[in-house]
Amino acid sequence: MDYQKFIQAKTQLIVGTGFDPVYMPDFLFDFQRHLVTWALNRSRCAIFADTGMGKTPIFLTIAENIVRKTNGNVLILTPLAVSFQTIIEGEKFGVEVKRSRDGKPAGKITVTNYQQLEKFDPNDFVACICDESSALKNFEGKTKITVTRFMGKMQYRFLFTATPSPNDFVELGTSSESLGYLNYMDMVSQFFRDTQNDKNPQWSTPKYVLKGHAVNDFWRWVSSWARAVKKPSDLGNFDDTRFKLPELIEKEYILNCTQPLDGELFPRKATTLGDQRAERKKTLEPRIEKVKELIAKHERSIIWGHYNYETDALEKAISGAVQISGSDKDDAKEEKFIAFTKGQIPRLIIKPKIGAWGLNWQHCNHMTFFPSHSYEQYYQGVRRCWRFGQKNPVYVDTVTSEGEGRVSENIKRKARDAEIMFAKLIKHMSNELQIERESFTKTVISLPQFLGAKK
Repeated sequence: MDYQKFIQAKTQLIVGTGFDPVYMPDFLFDFQRHLVTWALNRSRCAIFADTGMGKTPIFLTIAENIVRKTNGNVLILTPLAVSFQTIIEGEKFGVEVKRSRDGKPAGKITVTNYQQLEKFDPNDFVACICDESSALKNFEGKTKITVTRFMGKMQYRFLFTATPSPNDFVELGTSSESLGYLNYMDMVSQFFRDTQNDKNPQWSTPKYVLKGHAVNDFWRWVSSWARAVKKPSDLGNFDDTRFKLPELIEKEYILNCTQPLDGELFPRKATTLGDQRAERKKTLEPRIEKVKELIAKHERSIIWGHYNYETDALEKAISGAVQISGSDKDDAKEEKFIAFTKGQIPRLIIKPKIGAWGLNWQHCNHMTFFPSHSYEQYYQGVRRCWRFGQKNPVYVDTVTSEGEGRVSENIKRKARDAEIMFAKLIKHMSNELQIERESFTKTVISLPQFLGAKK
């Protein structure tokens, strides 16, 4: 290896090993065609496209290209209840997708949910596409380990999600590892340092930040295997006209119902997780009454809760509301999802961890939230309705108590962090796109006179 190749290898930048598209349908927008071409050339990559940007037609086109090029089978993984949407989208766009729950390929393109993956044999497939791949972000999570092992020997691997690591840049490492690039710990050692260890070597939980000299290299590396897009123009000279979101109206209702904690005289903001859980239970009744008041103003509503005692109490208190709970069997959950999607259920009570990913609910433009520390759950929940294709303003009402002030403050901080992360990724991605364009441009270089030909 010569020195130039040695230096290039140190950058960890990804070189494409795929192929040019053999099929490009007319239903794709120009920026979507660009993403399909880039992804197929990379063969292993992530596309962080905001909700409503057309991730489904993009990955269906990628799957169809792989089938036509290799004649192999493609597996698409989705969250529960999103499989039926994928099949409907396939019918709409002329791409045949069949669902399997028994671990066998149902056709050239098979869709199943993440919970069924352990039934499948990776040797039956040449490609795997993960929809809503933020399920992989948990470093120790069972889903992440199962998916990473399943895709381990596949040449074609693709991750699609709207929210890559919204509050922790390091979580991008789990996506890289699943795609077969730097694993989590190698990424940490190359680009990050542990600031918590600087303060207290005995601290058990590391807190990683980018090394000062590695900031540009890190984002350049991520941009070599990922594309981030909130609007078409993020990818270059593409028109944003048809991708404008309606108004989002977020209101926070802080109820004056906080009681002093046990052993204290005056109410205050709960600090520990234990205190915050106690505060939620003590203020449940007034919070539910406020939710009932808010949903009465709307024809349809999604009512998000986080704990069984919250969602059970909401279902009991709200006439005509239907709850999707964790104890429901998968078929029952899917039936309720479909019923709400078709407008047959006016009020849906659900936890974000069950239904905040992948579903298209533009027919609804109101929701209520009890806040939690998870910005990603809040963001994804909002984007079920506030997405391209929504024709009305979307109303998001957060109901909390004075004692949960620290929870609200934390979620707002994470929202700011998410915007910063996405902005940096898009900025460095734009630089990479410029470099790619320039690499295909021939430039005439004039030699200085002292290097000219001899007379």
